[in-house]
Amino acid sequence: MKELPYKDLKPDEIEKKSMEIIGEELAGMGILLDDEISAVVKRAIHTTADFDYAHNLCFSDDAVSLMKEAIRGGACIVTDTQMAKAGINRKILGGFGGDIFCFMSDEDIAKESKRTGKTRASLSMDKAAELMKDTVFAIGNAPTALIRLHELVLDGILKPKGIIAVPVGFVNVVEAKELITELPCPYIVARGRKGGSTVAAAIVNALLYSM
Repeated sequence: MKELPYKDLKPDEIEKKSMEIIGEELAGMGILLDDEISAVVKRAIHTTADFDYAHNLCFSDDAVSLMKEAIRGGACIVTDTQMAKAGINRKILGGFGGDIFCFMSDEDIAKESKRTGKTRASLSMDKAAELMKDTVFAIGNAPTALIRLHELVLDGILKPKGIIAVPVGFVNVVEAKELITELPCPYIVARGRKGGSTVAAAIVNALLYSM
């Protein structure tokens, strides 16, 4: 049996070592990350073991610092899946006065979706617009959520403090994410088909852990 190279690492040392390995492999690829985005990219890679995120994560100007500033001011997080909501560090967020919301399972959203034929994700964005709170959106599953966010922002109904747009999939995913790059608000977008709820949560946590 081949000896495990890190078998004696303590639980709190495993993540640190993982980040060191990611840093070394990125350096070996000749990839140098700006300090502002480094923590976000590395955590996305840490969550997925996919180094493509070093290339496909796209950041608007000062996106990381602006989203951190909003969180420090008590901004809430709205997700499009319960999985993403569960994966975000609520304790740290709560320390800044923020909370996490996901409306996908709400009874009123389900009824309205059945009545109108609109997706729950799209309707959830309308409900989020009624929160009257500073909000960072973390969307990892539903392109229809991004399409509706795009409409709400352009119509002046919603002014997000940030949009993390990382849905995974094949239908309207690439196009919906590109819509977010047109908006006048801070964004972090995973261009292409890759992403997911775990990536959305990881990016939020990267912001929280580096604050």
